[in-house]
Amino acid sequence: MDQSFAIQEILPQDENCVIAVQCLVFVDNVTESRLLGLVERTKEHALFVFTHRRMAITGEDVTLEDIFPISNDFAVVEVSSADELSFVGADTRVRLNFQDGELEVRLPFGSHSRLFLSEVNRAWSDVCKSPKEAPKFEWLHKYCKASKGQGGIKQTLAPLGMAHSKISQHKKTGNSLNAVSRSPVEGNKSVNSGVEHPRVESGPESQGKVKREGRDDLVRQSSHTASNKATMLAMPQFGLRDNLIRCELLKNEDIYTYLENFSFFLGTYNVNGQTPKEGLRAWLGSTSTPPDMYCVGFQELDLSKEAFFFNDTPKETEWMKAVSEGLHPGAKYALVKLVRLVGIMLLFYVRNEHAKHISEMEAETVGTGIMGRMGNKGAVAIRFRFHNSDICVVNSHLAAHIEEYERRNQDYKDICSRLLFRQHDPALAPLAIMKHDVVLWLGDLNYRLSDLDVDNVKDLIAKKDFETLHSYDQLKRQIDEKAVFVGFMEGDISFLPTYKYDTGSDQWDTSEKCRVPAWCDRILWRGKNVRQLHYQSHMALKTSDHKPVSSLLEIGIKLVNEESYKKTFEEIVRSLDKMENECIPSLTLSMREFHFKDVKFMQHQAETLTLHNDGQVPCQFEFIQKLDEPTYCKPWLTANPAKGFIAQGGNMDIDLEVFVNRSTATELNAGRQQIEDILVLHLERGKDYFLSVSGNYLPSCFGSSIQTLCQLRDPIQEMPLETLRELTSSGDETRNVIIDKPLDIPKEIWQMVDHLYRNAPKQGELFQQPGLHSEFVEIRDCLDTGMPDSLPGSNHSVAEALLLFLDALPEPVVPFSLYQQCLECCSNTSQCKNVVSLLPQCHKNVFNYIAAFLRELLKHSTHNSLDVNILATIFAALLLRSPTKQDLAEKRKTQEFFQHFLVQDLS
Repeated sequence: MDQSFAIQEILPQDENCVIAVQCLVFVDNVTESRLLGLVERTKEHALFVFTHRRMAITGEDVTLEDIFPISNDFAVVEVSSADELSFVGADTRVRLNFQDGELEVRLPFGSHSRLFLSEVNRAWSDVCKSPKEAPKFEWLHKYCKASKGQGGIKQTLAPLGMAHSKISQHKKTGNSLNAVSRSPVEGNKSVNSGVEHPRVESGPESQGKVKREGRDDLVRQSSHTASNKATMLAMPQFGLRDNLIRCELLKNEDIYTYLENFSFFLGTYNVNGQTPKEGLRAWLGSTSTPPDMYCVGFQELDLSKEAFFFNDTPKETEWMKAVSEGLHPGAKYALVKLVRLVGIMLLFYVRNEHAKHISEMEAETVGTGIMGRMGNKGAVAIRFRFHNSDICVVNSHLAAHIEEYERRNQDYKDICSRLLFRQHDPALAPLAIMKHDVVLWLGDLNYRLSDLDVDNVKDLIAKKDFETLHSYDQLKRQIDEKAVFVGFMEGDISFLPTYKYDTGSDQWDTSEKCRVPAWCDRILWRGKNVRQLHYQSHMALKTSDHKPVSSLLEIGIKLVNEESYKKTFEEIVRSLDKMENECIPSLTLSMREFHFKDVKFMQHQAETLTLHNDGQVPCQFEFIQKLDEPTYCKPWLTANPAKGFIAQGGNMDIDLEVFVNRSTATELNAGRQQIEDILVLHLERGKDYFLSVSGNYLPSCFGSSIQTLCQLRDPIQEMPLETLRELTSSGDETRNVIIDKPLDIPKEIWQMVDHLYRNAPKQGELFQQPGLHSEFVEIRDCLDTGMPDSLPGSNHSVAEALLLFLDALPEPVVPFSLYQQCLECCSNTSQCKNVVSLLPQCHKNVFNYIAAFLRELLKHSTHNSLDVNILATIFAALLLRSPTKQDLAEKRKTQEFFQHFLVQDLS
């Protein structure tokens, strides 16, 4: 959660003072965490240290504790070692040295720490560039009163007459500062590449000995192995030559690497919102020898509304502790990463001796609930590099109910397409799940047994005829049809179905629903050199209505032969030296003009550009910005990848993708923008190529304003583009020119709400379970063309289309100009009613119409399970959108505002 607003609120107001970077909170069960912010004013920087509550929302939850100015005496020293790894994200500890003291900081794996450290380093470098102009830090005087420390500012400011407290106090009290972060840069020198980099020494004898000349990166390890040289060459500070070396090294990887087997324990457990009531050793410690790594996934960790809406739960710590205590006792493990989305959590442990070989750790989450925003279903994932192998681990919870296998298929596809990991070089395209050597996928996939009633299933279970039973498994059938998990493997299933049991027993579901047993909880893998040693459930655990499942995999990991690596490296360098003197890069393009026909709202189109390296050397390409333009392409267009390398004689496919969403639809609907762009493909040390992109966009009601739609009695795609342009012009005098009397509300809203009013008042999980994208496409086309007269698709798809419609409005139902007034009066019913009376007439009509419809739904709450809190949470975010980034306190106020209109008729 972004808590920068809490930091901003506590700082005295100063228009020249900004939070350049914020290092957000990380809490574990041993050390007390802090917030660490880099504050800039008039080109001077200081690190601000804050204490905070766990859920820091406003300035009242945050207290300024210390301030550390960044001056010439500033330095960073790495002090961690592999055996110190023991808790979440504790991959390294660094010591920030100041004039007369130090501050110790613990950083977890992840992207944010690296970004933060790079900003700190940039600030320090700015100071070093002008050694004669020492910063004075006079602007920090006003912040001393806000600091609770003894004097607040350290001895660096002693000439200003300020006292100071002990800088090392955090270390002596056992506290440490934590950041959601990216790993520090590895390596000190590019061997034989002519690129030399400074070094930060480690160890007690070298603390504070920092070589500063030309320092480009903040923290570096004192040594590196060949296994991370390829990673080192990927860093952005290396130029073309080193990137070409990296490309060739990856191409010849088989020459200098060899395989060594490591054991990975994978576990998945749907805990049904329970707290740990029994030890987990029977599950996690079930192997004869201690595994090298643990990947433990949970689902339904917390079923409360607080977890659902605010993603905060104390059960995270409880289950993390239970897992730590349940690991195999034969080895010591470090918890390298924890990632959670509502109730989906993934824990990644490694044996301490392997931790130093983990790099490029990233974590991401994706929700596949309604509108792709709700995290009750979805996935969490990590990716990392172990020695020279790239591994991705996904823990997912897919859609429920026996008949919803197509929704589960869609969830899987959404996770694969939307879950992307940032790379070390931010200019490189993000890494998709399938772009890894090995992918490990676990979780409650929720696929059931079809075409068998409960008695037949139990009869086959009693006979232990799992092979016959497995033939009715939905996941097996979908894999056989290549609908999902293409290329994945799953071991033979020789254990009882893991769902559904009466909690606390081994008895099948005896509730009224009497659910059919099923293998909901699964573990699959994709990649070479993987062998499964066991795949089993663990019946001894009875906390949940699911049983946990485990799989022990033996995975061949690529290790580097140092001698072969050095020889290969030197040969590549010699070859490049020769080629650089003889050749320049050249490309052949498969085509240079691309036309996208009938582009529609939220409908992906792609064309493939093939690049062929017909030159004599590997080449580096990149799409570059045109003059006076912020990016290389229009916001509706993406080139994937946008930069890369092609070996001599090699080919690369680039997908030119067009996708119009809420942020780009409005201008295209109005005709003020067209599907037209020119891409400039730049070849390093070569020429530029120009690509023409064109197309036609079909206007949509999605992304059109309420005022415009109220002027249209006919479907939007039947209107001339000139008419739409005239309706959306800025002057009010051009409004009301199409029809004498505007519609009270847009006919599209009426059509969707009327459909739901007639067909879905008792529909369960309405506005919470997502629909199918294919059905949304049909609904959108129906609204935009007027054919057919009635809406197609399921109730869930129509409900999601309504939410997407409201989300895409360029001006929300409650205009931005009244947003602040809504927040201020959110607790007063009559004042809320007064604000609504100030809305433009068509906006007011829409607001009252939707509120009345939702009140009708609440009359059937016993059937649809909706309540005021759920509807207020979903609709307030759409009807009362913030013109800027919305914090948690504002979000709660908007919900409180809208709740007044759900509990009584105020129209």
